[in-house]
Amino acid sequence: MDLDELVKVRALFDSEMREGVQPDSAEARVERVGAVVRHTVPGLGWNGVVWSDLDEGTADAEIAAQVAFFSGREDPEFEWKLYDYDRPADLGDRLRAAGFVAEPAETVLVARTSDLAALPVEPPEGITLRVVEDEAGVDLMMEAHHRAFGTERPRIREHVLSLLRNEPESVEAVLAMAGDTPVCGARMEMRPGCSFAGLWGGGTDPQWRGRGIYRLLVAHRARVAAERGIPYLQVDASDDSRPILERLGFASLGVTVPYVWPTA
Repeated sequence: MDLDELVKVRALFDSEMREGVQPDSAEARVERVGAVVRHTVPGLGWNGVVWSDLDEGTADAEIAAQVAFFSGREDPEFEWKLYDYDRPADLGDRLRAAGFVAEPAETVLVARTSDLAALPVEPPEGITLRVVEDEAGVDLMMEAHHRAFGTERPRIREHVLSLLRNEPESVEAVLAMAGDTPVCGARMEMRPGCSFAGLWGGGTDPQWRGRGIYRLLVAHRARVAAERGIPYLQVDASDDSRPILERLGFASLGVTVPYVWPTA
């Protein structure tokens, strides 16, 4: 994509995926409160601020208001998802001063689905693809995540289960299996009428890295998105996945940093 197209795509991304974001599950809710758009879900799920329109005179009061709102919920954990072009320019500093903790930065990458749909999808030797359709498959995804990162993600487990139960058309979850062992798991989320399909996951068991598994799962999801008529793919990419995605043709819209409100 050239610069002019990237500017237009970023404006579309902000309009659809941030200011006009849709709830990410049947139980979730999106609210616009003043100059902030926030996403909430009961129980396990993602809660946070996805968009804001602030300046030096309003930022601190709005940060305090959102902390007060989320702190009053049964589950007070939430995230302020900051983009490097958000205003005011020192919003990250203000979030840290208020008590938020910055997690590792991620690069927001996009690609035209049509450019990636023709990628080869032949699994590397010893690997088979399995589409996740039930709770047993989700548990295998969580096992693959643990093998890749050594951590548990109960919120992701509950989120994917909710999508499969209530809106199966909104998610494409897939596993790379080495025999009976899940070595990589990933998903794609698609909201009705949205121009972007979001790619999530893809961490691979260290013993299986460097064999094209991550690329395989991207190609599979791109083909599904193309069949659905979704024009763009979007990824919040770690430093590990970013070079792979850029080689496939993804381009950067900016950098995002999750600022997490500590609950302990």
